[in-house]
Amino acid sequence: MTGMNYHNPVLLKESVDGLALRKDGIYVDVTFGGGGHSREILKRLGPEGRLFAFDQDAEALENKPEDGRFQLINANFRFVKQYLKFYGILKVDGILGDFGVSSHQFDRAERGFSTRLDAALDMRMDQKGSLSAREVVNSYSLERLSEVLFRFGELKRAGVISRAILQARERKPIETTGELNEVIRPFLQRGKENKGLAQAYQAIRMEVNQELEALRELLLQSVDLLKPGGRLSLISYHSLEDRLVKRFFRSGKFEGEIEKDFYGNPLVPFRSVGKLVVPSAEEISANPRARSARLRVAERIEIEKRNK
Repeated sequence: MTGMNYHNPVLLKESVDGLALRKDGIYVDVTFGGGGHSREILKRLGPEGRLFAFDQDAEALENKPEDGRFQLINANFRFVKQYLKFYGILKVDGILGDFGVSSHQFDRAERGFSTRLDAALDMRMDQKGSLSAREVVNSYSLERLSEVLFRFGELKRAGVISRAILQARERKPIETTGELNEVIRPFLQRGKENKGLAQAYQAIRMEVNQELEALRELLLQSVDLLKPGGRLSLISYHSLEDRLVKRFFRSGKFEGEIEKDFYGNPLVPFRSVGKLVVPSAEEISANPRARSARLRVAERIEIEKRNK
């Protein structure tokens, strides 16, 4: 396995450009995967620069580049501050994240991410995790399963599909992706069954890996981690992810009104840099999984400049 066939990095140049790299800076790639983004960062760093990368999937460790400036950490990026502190790092110059599932994870049948490949229901990015797709499908209540499918998969018939799953699992547990497909396919829009299956799998995967919760924790920690002028360059693939990032960049919060000082100036930790970036037609043609990618970049604002 190599980084090249593990994952085709999305918006590679644009996302790394967004970091406005300093040759001697300290950077973090919170979604190492096949290492495409990390390798591009290392190309642009000088001998004094440093790069830390995170990936909770142990298989990603096989893609580690041999470079003295680089440290790969086998952990979820929701613990970024804790691990960086262990290495004596309290502040960084930039953080990059690409929150898509790697092609490698989709294409390995035994990981259970793909609707095309029959395998045991799994979908854990961290194979040590206790919650798998099997537990979600076979143990969640009707209400909880419906919420997962509707919120994360945007399935209009989430309740009907969840009821079918509960009825099927009363006869016998649903053990494989093939069995799950057989249960829910009749309740998907005719002619768009594959899209509906992909939406259902996305929803279950996001629940298994607590993806939105991890993103929230990363964004909150980035306020303390980034030096003034430091950059966040984040690629999202789901409307809920993109909404979280957009809202946090704008207000430093996930909900509620923007806080303001006595003079009415917004008290926000970031300013957005440039506009939303999406893949070109050429990139989508070469890598169809890039289709839903959305890149947003923000810069940490110096406290003394925030109120001017």
